[in-house]
Amino acid sequence: MVFSTKKRFIAGVTCPKCAVMDKLQAFSEGGVNFRECVSCGFKDEMRISSSPREIQTRVNLSKDEIDQQISPVKILDLKE
Repeated sequence: MVFSTKKRFIAGVTCPKCAVMDKLQAFSEGGVNFRECVSCGFKDEMRISSSPREIQTRVNLSKDEIDQQISPVKILDLKE
């Protein structure tokens, strides 16, 4: 993934140096991706090797996977 040369903020990310949230910008210079903090001036190269794995939720599970997770509940009668 190559970012554009225009600097764009990355939402929800904290700076690894000053720990301030929503201050990192992503951009590309010469085909190399960088991130830069506008708060403290931290700048480093971003090495993206693969796309992130999708988080498993009930929305992206198949019907068979959902059926495997369902188990019956046995209710005990404690009056006996």
